[in-house]
Amino acid sequence: MKQCYIHIYVFDLLQPSVHNDTLGSRQDSGVTMTGRWRLSLALLLLCVQSSLPSVLTAASSYQFTAYRMQQYHLGQQKHGCRGAIVVAEARSADEPVLTRRCVVMKVSDLTTEKYLEAQRQNAAAIFILLPQNTSNLPFDTVQVKTLTTLECAPQPTSEHLCYCITRHSSGFTKLILSIRCFVLWFQGVLPGAGLDLPTIIITAHYDSYGLAPWLAHGADSNGSGVTILLELARLFQRLYSNASTRPQYNLMFSLTGGGKYNFLGTKKWIEENLDHAESSLLHDNVAFVLCLDTLANSDALYMHVSRTPRPDSPMHSFIQHLEEVVSSRFPWVGLEMVHKKINLVESTVAWEHERYSLRRIPGFTLSHLEDPKSELRGSILDTMSQVDFRKLKRNGVIIAESLARFMFNLSDKVRSYQHTDIHADMHTTIELLMSILTSVPRATQLLDKEPRQMLLVNSLEHEFRRYLLQVHRHTFRQDKRDPEMTFFDQMNQPVMMYRVKPAAFDLFLGGCIAAYLGIVYYAIQNFGYLYTKLKSVLKTKHA
Repeated sequence: MKQCYIHIYVFDLLQPSVHNDTLGSRQDSGVTMTGRWRLSLALLLLCVQSSLPSVLTAASSYQFTAYRMQQYHLGQQKHGCRGAIVVAEARSADEPVLTRRCVVMKVSDLTTEKYLEAQRQNAAAIFILLPQNTSNLPFDTVQVKTLTTLECAPQPTSEHLCYCITRHSSGFTKLILSIRCFVLWFQGVLPGAGLDLPTIIITAHYDSYGLAPWLAHGADSNGSGVTILLELARLFQRLYSNASTRPQYNLMFSLTGGGKYNFLGTKKWIEENLDHAESSLLHDNVAFVLCLDTLANSDALYMHVSRTPRPDSPMHSFIQHLEEVVSSRFPWVGLEMVHKKINLVESTVAWEHERYSLRRIPGFTLSHLEDPKSELRGSILDTMSQVDFRKLKRNGVIIAESLARFMFNLSDKVRSYQHTDIHADMHTTIELLMSILTSVPRATQLLDKEPRQMLLVNSLEHEFRRYLLQVHRHTFRQDKRDPEMTFFDQMNQPVMMYRVKPAAFDLFLGGCIAAYLGIVYYAIQNFGYLYTKLKSVLKTKHA
């Protein structure tokens, strides 16, 4: 359109009707000033035509679907930058000058030093290229902990995934806030044989977390906890369905949302059962709460507690059975208790059991991670390929047998059912459950908006109703005036990439055009003198 516009504009200027009045009546060898202007415009037109093709043929554009990084407000804390638009020239991370440039690097080349250097030079953005299949990317090749505070927009193409990590700028476009935030939780019960029985609560959070919500599949964190919880519900349903093998314990299962956001779903579930419900199993005798979190790797298991259990408490007895199972059947597995007091000054909690401990309900979290701030709990590289199914099954067997021994008061010599049966049952279903859970990203922002995520939530409810009784699904809607957790919309946006000549070429081309126009202008102003000189030279040559 631009080239067409120039052609039309110049063509109109060359029409005789535009120049009704000549700029001068002086004629020099039959050449008028009007003719000089026409000649100069014709030369200008040639210049434009010769310069435009080189620019237009070099320019090409590509459009990608970009995914934004995690951006939310949790209470008074703001996470992520609301900047969404980046217009910058791409440069390699090895370039000496990165100011107002978009730095492009591979994920294997990403280091803290390179990011800090780009930040020091006020780089406009950073593009991190990932392979199309992130499952084949070793987890230790990228410093995920460094990236968790950045804003990124992954862009999938046919060859790679591209991350755009943008810096905060007041000039960036602000996106519309999304107040529509739901936190869901499910609960189901296997009632024991008797009345007023103590209750064992097994819980896990089912949402995932990562740099970008659309890439947060969360296999180990916390697809492993959900998988084991569903397997425990299926296995113990067999015992509870027979009156002769039904123990004197109520077994409650709970799946909560918002686990990656200060366990907001667990908090609301406890408040609903303790503060708003007249009758609830939480009001009665709770033996202990077992929280399952990140159990798909490692030969170590950590029992995270807020306070050391009393020797005569049910939780202490269950931990003893847990230690007996590990020492007798899996001696190579390290089992250790980690004691961490709850800091009431902090606005966040480290583990899910701390939500129960704040309400004086005994509980602990079982995980293969010792540090609650480990990057393994929130990574886009936490995919199904990172899961060790042998260790996941082993951990499920340890928990199942320990629960059976505790509820039936069995020793190591007497077993409630054969170990081979547990191994065989878990072998047939555990991989299928994990594949279903990791088939779609389970970020909290997507669970109530996207059809595939909503289907996954409905499937979890279906599994609960298949094996458990008194199944309830709760939906929590936040207060619009004072929300506890606020997300931002437009997590996927189109991004345009333009392939153009470098800025130095534009500067060189502009200089050439300016010089050319200067020569043309000088020739027009001194056309008579130049024509006389040229004519005298020709006469001398012919003489």
